[in-house]
Amino acid sequence: MRRFFRPTWAEIDLGALVGNLRLLRKRVGPRVKIMFVVKANAYGHDAVLCSLAAQKARAADWLGVSSVEEGLALRTAGVKLPILILGSLYPFESVLAAAAHDLTPIVASLESAKRVAEAALRLRRKINIHVKVDTGMGRIGLRPEAALALMRDLSRLKGIKVQGIYTHMAKAEDDAAFTTRQLKAFNGVVKSLTAEGLRPPLVHAANSAATLRQPGARYDLVRPGLAAYGLYEGFDPVLTLKSKIVYIKTAPAGATVSYGATWRAKRVSRIATLPIGYGDGYPRALSNRASVLVGGKRCPVVGRVTMDQTMIDVTGAPGARVGDDAVLIGRQNGASVAAAELARLCGTIPYETATALSSRVPRVAVGA
Repeated sequence: MRRFFRPTWAEIDLGALVGNLRLLRKRVGPRVKIMFVVKANAYGHDAVLCSLAAQKARAADWLGVSSVEEGLALRTAGVKLPILILGSLYPFESVLAAAAHDLTPIVASLESAKRVAEAALRLRRKINIHVKVDTGMGRIGLRPEAALALMRDLSRLKGIKVQGIYTHMAKAEDDAAFTTRQLKAFNGVVKSLTAEGLRPPLVHAANSAATLRQPGARYDLVRPGLAAYGLYEGFDPVLTLKSKIVYIKTAPAGATVSYGATWRAKRVSRIATLPIGYGDGYPRALSNRASVLVGGKRCPVVGRVTMDQTMIDVTGAPGARVGDDAVLIGRQNGASVAAAELARLCGTIPYETATALSSRVPRVAVGA
């Protein structure tokens, strides 16, 4: 039986994913570990599919998630790789759940470390932790000047083991000077810890951009996301968003399309309807702006994108028929519509474009 009936789906090319991770491995060298970031449902690519593929291919050493729930879903699916919860854990029950399922928490204060130590006491075993230092992101993390004192306190705290210390790059994509300042602050922390014998085994800082642009940011481990999914230049896109034409009508000159009548035909036009809309994560902001591939031809979106349907002008693709594939993100017959293109049209970033795809869009593995 088919897994779905509405002809809208996302193809996840696991071969491309593994290839991207292996390319990253080649770039960073064998001594640097790779933490494959699969938070937010693997940036919309299906965290279980992607994590199991990386595990089977031995293409990643760690996985990064944002919450206990994300980590538990992976454990339930059979993922055995070490998993770091990149988000702060609260309340205590979440710490206990994380530890019970072998998920590694982060701490950014002595108070949070004590919560982990209490969980370790209940479970009667040591719990590994990573310490977060804020060098410029302004989100979670202790100040660099407070790191040494905290690490001294943690070295005396029973039940926990500091396995890693890390920071987060805020502008690695477009501001080398800002990134350099962050790394200078973080290097100062690492140097002081090393001098006192408190440097943990895993020091990490680099997202995809820092991994590729700042070799000095690689340390012991890197945390790629965008590059792994092919949303970064030089890597193969993993996701293709597809739908099928379910209806075609001929619109006379002057006819309008969709809510608000924002598009009017300047000539006799063939208008195709696709069963995908903003309820699926295809943004309403793409109304009258984006293009969709049909038969390798770029066909403009016409009228407002609705919750469940989107209309396109297939006049320039005369062979278009009901049942034909339409590619909203991806490649077809040598043409392409990249996630980055849609992001620019919406005034956002590829992260949001990919993660916006809703759960009602089935993810189908290909290229395994």
